[in-house]
Amino acid sequence: MGTSSFHQSLLISMAVLATMVGAAIGGNFYHDFDLTWGGQRAKIFGGGQLLSLSLDKTSGSGFQSKKEYLFGRIDMQLKLVAGNSAGTVTAYYLSSQGATHDEIDFEFLGNVSGDPYILHTNVFTQGKGNREQQFYLWFDPTKNFHTYSIIWKPQHITFLVDNTPIRVFNNAENRGVPFPKNQAMRLYSSLWNADDWATRGGLVKADWSKAPFTAYYRNFQSRSSGGAFASGDWQSNALDANSRRRLRWVQRNFMIYNYCTDLKRFPQGLPTECK
Repeated sequence: MGTSSFHQSLLISMAVLATMVGAAIGGNFYHDFDLTWGGQRAKIFGGGQLLSLSLDKTSGSGFQSKKEYLFGRIDMQLKLVAGNSAGTVTAYYLSSQGATHDEIDFEFLGNVSGDPYILHTNVFTQGKGNREQQFYLWFDPTKNFHTYSIIWKPQHITFLVDNTPIRVFNNAENRGVPFPKNQAMRLYSSLWNADDWATRGGLVKADWSKAPFTAYYRNFQSRSSGGAFASGDWQSNALDANSRRRLRWVQRNFMIYNYCTDLKRFPQGLPTECK
């Protein structure tokens, strides 16, 4: 390669990196997270402003937050695996540890090229989940970064995409439904092979000729109830009128599964919080 070609390639690479890093408004991945598995498949670069996870036939990869959180708001921008992502799952979630753990899940189920990702959400309390809602997205999550947020308050848990609420899980302890409120959680993310179930129930397998599969992360922010961000929008107790309209719009047009309407799954009656 000639000198001019080399310089041109270098400039293009730098421009691509600058675009992916964007305006750094969040934390620094070096300070906020530990790369926990997958070896060199998990990388932090751009001065700590950008993180990537990769999956190949040998292994996936993952990271976790250094801090634990008990209530607050978590925001992260993700750009998901592009192209044929069938068989892959990009998980992004809050979780405590142990057999009676609490957990708040975003999981992005890959698909063949041209088919939409499925956004899978779930809430675990004291080790018990089975509260799935699934959505298609109203954009291609592989083309650009989008913000995925969890607002966790004693009153309810809200899942948001680009600040649009897609799901609210209310505290129904007064009706005997456990609610995650006593166990601090870390933020985790992983990119892993789930081709035994992720795409069309496992009918479509990962195409390893397309590996490595890579997802990117930037602009992490946390606002903890016990920290410097104790005041803010996440503390308001209810969605405003516009947010309620957006929530109804998403659930009417993009929800593809709701455990609260699955009578076949719950022949003895729907879970208490659904009634």
